Formats: sequence, C-alpha cells, structure tokens
Amino acid sequence: MSGATNSAYGVREVNFDGLVGPTHNYSGLAVGNVASMSHGGLVSNPKEGALQGLLKMKSLMEAGYAQGVLPPQQRPDIGALRELGFSGSNHDVLTRAAADAPQLLRAVCSASSMWTANAGTVTPSIDAPDRRVHFTPANLQSSFHRFLEPQTTGRVLQAIFHSEQHFAHHPVLPATPAFSDEGAANHTRLCGEYGEPGVHLFVYGRQAFGDVRSGEREPKRYPARQTLEASQAVARQHGLSEAQTVFAQQHPDAIDAGVFHNDVIAVGNGPVLLYHEMAFLDEEGTLDELRRKMTTPLIPVRVPIEAVSLEDAVASYLFNSQLLSNPDGTMTLVVPSECQEREAVWRTVQDYLLAGNNPISDVVVKDVKQSMRNGGGPACLRLRVALSEDERAALTGRVLLTNELYEDLTTWINRHYRDRLGTQDLADPKLAEESLTALDELTQLLKIGSVYPFQLG
Repeated sequence: MSGATNSAYGVREVNFDGLVGPTHNYSGLAVGNVASMSHGGLVSNPKEGALQGLLKMKSLMEAGYAQGVLPPQQRPDIGALRELGFSGSNHDVLTRAAADAPQLLRAVCSASSMWTANAGTVTPSIDAPDRRVHFTPANLQSSFHRFLEPQTTGRVLQAIFHSEQHFAHHPVLPATPAFSDEGAANHTRLCGEYGEPGVHLFVYGRQAFGDVRSGEREPKRYPARQTLEASQAVARQHGLSEAQTVFAQQHPDAIDAGVFHNDVIAVGNGPVLLYHEMAFLDEEGTLDELRRKMTTPLIPVRVPIEAVSLEDAVASYLFNSQLLSNPDGTMTLVVPSECQEREAVWRTVQDYLLAGNNPISDVVVKDVKQSMRNGGGPACLRLRVALSEDERAALTGRVLLTNELYEDLTTWINRHYRDRLGTQDLADPKLAEESLTALDELTQLLKIGSVYPFQLG
C-alpha cells in the first residue's frame, strides 16, 4: 500500500492524528458512547496509548501516506475548575474538586482531544470560493469535557495553518444545543481525485429550528449530537453552495445503538462510501442526491444488517476505520484489531469487502486498544486535510511525521508519560505538573509556539 497523490494538482490528503495526552483515563464520560461508558473506572495506560497511536502514524507514513501530528490539550484544565468556583493553590483546587465534585475533576482531565476527527470541519481550497483551505473548530457543546477543547484547538490550528494566503479560520459556532457541532466525525468529502471539486456529505442527528423534514424522527435512548443547523452554518462559513452539499439525517436507531457519530457507521474517501445499511434514515434519497451532485460516479459499498449487526458494528468499530487511497486506484482499509475478534465482522471484511466488486484491495489491522476502550478507533484519531504542494510547504512548525520526529516523540512519551492511571490519581498535583512540563516541551519539539493557556499567561 502507498499513499496517493493527485499529480495534476500536487494535492495529497494528510491525516493529522491527535497524540494521546498524559492524562488519558477511563472515566466513562461520553453518554451514548458504549465503549466509553462500559470501560469507565478501569485503569488506563497513557504511555501505551500514546505509543499505540504514534506507531499507527509511523506505519502509514512508511507506507507512503502523508501523516501529520496534532498535540493534546492542557489537562487537567484547572482554569475551568476555578471558573466553577474552586479556589486556592492548584493543589487546593484539585483536592477540593476530588472531594466535592469528582465528576468535574474527571471531565477536566479528559484526554478526549486525541480524537481529532472532532477537532473541526475542513474544506479544501479547490472547493472554496477564495481558493483557501477553510477550518471551523467544533464547539463540542454536547458534553462538558469536550466543550473545554475548542479554544485551544483553534489556537493549534491557527498556529500550524498560519498563512493567511493559504488558510482561512472561522469562529466556533455558538455553543448552544441548536448549533451542536461535532466536527469532521459527521462530515465526509466525496470526489474523484483530491485536487478535483468534491461534494460534502454532512450528517446530522436532529433538527433544531423550523418544520422538521418529512419522515424525520429523533433517537429515544441517546442524544443526537449534531444538528442540521450546525452543519448548514459550517457550510455557509466555508462558502459551499447547494450544489456542493448533501445534508442527510443519521438513522436514529443507530444512534440509540451507540452510533454517536456518523464515522462509527460510515466512512468515505474519494468516490467510495463504505456504509452500514442503518447509517442513514433515508438511504436511497441520500445516495441519489450524492449521485446527482458528484462529477465522478459514486461507488457505494453497503454492508447489510444481516452481515453485521448494529451491535457488532459498534463493538468492532469496523466503520471507524481509515479508508486510504492508493496510486493505482485501489483503497486500503485500516481497521482496529477488535474487528478480528467478532466473527461476523471479520468474515464480512474477508468475504464481502476484500472479495467484493469495489476498490478496497487491502485491509491492515492496527492495535489502538487504549483509544478503543474510550470509544475511538483509527478514524476518530485523525483529522483529514487535503493540501496542495504549496499549502503543505506553507505549514508552520514541525508537524509532518518523519522518522526523526517519530523517534523524538517516542523519547518524549517515554520520558513524561505514566504507564498506569486510575481515576483516583487525577487529583495528584504531581500529575498536573508532569503534564504541563511535557506539553511545554512538546510545543518546542513541534515548533508551534505558545498555544496552551499556561503558556499565554
């Protein structure tokens, strides 16, 4: 397998993976995320998690795919605890929060920013009226521990994609239920070559304003995190026209089964859309609209519920895999090792996907168990950014993975990360000190400047 480049335009898709942070723990914070809730209270291994993610990045880099790195957030977010009324020294704040509001302490220690598919939504320059790459950080307002991320995410994206000639940054949408935005986890760009115009598929769980569209309904068990209004607002920010967009409702039964984001039930790349039968409420209408608007024929790869149940799809994260383009027109599917543990899923991979009439010619298995136990597979761990040769040259910092950067990051992780972390350890003031020391060194290693609150004063 090797990464594809559109030679006509020099455009490549770069996967920017989030580094697992030093406070990676299992607190079970994400309602509707079955893996997160079921593993709450287990002891985590931050060092193993960070090395697992980094090894996945390295293997894809070595296979020829363009691979980038995004830093974790500052955790614990003691500033957030102070805003909520805790005072005194950092030690006092952590001790009192642990005693009086342990759930808040767990939230401000979450390492959920590793899942950079939620960092924001990206539109490549070929699709934008001003021919710049557009970014909107997700507000992640549906959960407190993720609501803490957007400000730092915005600073990180602006630090790396700094050139105003090449990149445009938009404000976070209003952090209200009506504009609940979970980023690229509910957004897929479908196209021919990366340097050719594409169609943007925005998937939402509910509608906040106006008359609900015919046939729509909401989930009953778990909340729908993405609204139609948020998706429409991001499309407007990026200058996308009606001809370039498709807005489809996620099937509410899938959400109730634990499919909290569309990227847990569907993944697309180039002209290929790999999806579960229960991904969209109006499957036929969604595919028809994509076919009408795409200039390249859509290649849908449908997995029926008879082959993979919703339970197996959620447990294995088959659809939270990375679908990567190769120069010969084939595609490689990078799946979590959990796919091998479910007989029906692995049989589908072998007998249906690989043996089927579709471009998927290779399946690569990766161990990202530390992330998976919190509900994030290979696709959650990366933000996809299609960049031309000039745009890649305009990146600021040392964020495109090389063998040298891999070795430096491995050394950094081994020096600063713990190999055991329970929820009771989150109140340890030494953990906060360790984390700040590590992150300060990381910004220097990546050469991205000051992006964290403690660095800005």
